[in-house]
Order: sequence, then structure tokens, then C-alpha cells
Amino acid sequence: MKEDGKKVLELTVSVGEILLKNGAEIFRVQETMERIARAYRTENFHVYVISNGLFASVDEDGRVHSTEVRHVPLSAPHLGRVAALNQLSREIEAGSCPLEEAFARLEEVKHLPYSPPALQALACAVGSACFSFLFGGGLLDSAAALVSGFVLQLFLFAAGRYRLSKMVTNILASALVTLCGFLLLQAGLGRQMDKIIIGSIIPLVPGMALTTSIRDFFNGDYVSGAIRLIDALLIGACIALGVGAVLKMCSLLGFSVGVA
Repeated sequence: MKEDGKKVLELTVSVGEILLKNGAEIFRVQETMERIARAYRTENFHVYVISNGLFASVDEDGRVHSTEVRHVPLSAPHLGRVAALNQLSREIEAGSCPLEEAFARLEEVKHLPYSPPALQALACAVGSACFSFLFGGGLLDSAAALVSGFVLQLFLFAAGRYRLSKMVTNILASALVTLCGFLLLQAGLGRQMDKIIIGSIIPLVPGMALTTSIRDFFNGDYVSGAIRLIDALLIGACIALGVGAVLKMCSLLGFSVGVA
């Protein structure tokens, strides 16, 4: 096989890995890899993608000359990288992006940063407050949710720094925001504990994983859909466990948590 063919295989696998790691659907990953290989005139390209891994090979005259296998653990998505790779794949398919330039663009996409920490904390706080209000909370409840959401994002930064597992992170995070909401309620900031909790835990809810799993099911990718669905359900169970543990503890201590 030509050296260029090996480079094309490396490029397609790297693109697929970044797409998969950052929340793209299985059919999008597979189709993008196939389009890139076809655009660079790489024949007999084969790829199989599941939600936490991908397998790709190129063969010539019935013999496999090169194979790539990548394990892609579930991680925090970055939709900006997905959008950038979609644009790159369109340019490649249009024939306006040589192979070496594609590798350079790929490196740029890999290093696209997440939003600044201060902006993430602000977005989490404001989002929590808005959801609390949307679910029927008053202004004081929204203010309490805003504080809890800010504390939540600070905790998530710390959890990421110490590389806590996803299950432990979600249990501790949901327990923390519930405790924070309870303390704020006792201090007079807020009237309805349930509205404070609902707003505060929304940033933890795996909406993207659940939506992607449903899309995978509709596209016939049952294994990947099941993996993402189980991941979403486990996160939901961890959130419920953290919230329930704190509420039960407060109840046993004789406090009224005011949950409807």
C-alpha cells in the first residue's frame, strides 16, 4: 500500500476519534470517515464504530495492509470541535484541502479550548437560576439556585483536576448542590427546596447522552445506543442517590426540607 494510503488511514481514524470523543453520533462518525477516505481516493476502506471505540482498515488486492484500532472512552463533549471537523470534511470532499493541510487543520481542532472557567461558572449559575424559575420557583428560589449552580461548577472543576470517576463525581455533585440549597433555604434565601434542587442539578442531567442514544437507536446502531443509554441512566441514578441521601439526612436530623 502507498504511504499516502497509510496517512489517509491515520487522518480518518484521528478525525473519527475526535468526533466520537466529543459527542458526535455513530452514523456521523462513520460517514465522515468514509467520505474523507473516498475524497483522497483510498479504495477498500472499511470502518466499524461503536460509542467507545473504532476499527478501520485499508486493504489492497484482498489483503489487509494496515489496520487502526482506537479505544475512545466517554468524555465531556466539545461541540465546537465537532462543527470544525464537519467543516474540514466538507472542504476535503470538495477537493480544496490537501492531505498535509488536513493534518495541520486537525491539530488546530484538537487544541480548540473549552470556554474559560469563569464563563463556564457563570453559565452554570445563570442556567441553574433560569431552570429553577422555569420549573415554578420564585425569585428567591432562583437566586438560591444561582448560588448552588456556581458552587456546582467549582466542584466540577476540582473533580476534573483530581480525575474523580464519573459516578463518584455525580453523586458528590448532586449531594453538594442539595446541601447548598438546604443551607440557603435555612438562611432565608428561597422558599421551595424542590425548585432550588431541580434548577441546581439540571447541569448534571445527561441530556446529550440520552438524545444521542435515541438517535443511534433510530439509525440502527443498537450497541452504541444501548451503551449511551446505560451511561445516561447510571448518571441519573447517581444524581438521585446524591440528592436523596442529603434529603434523608436532613429529615433524620429533624429539619423540614420543604420538598413537595
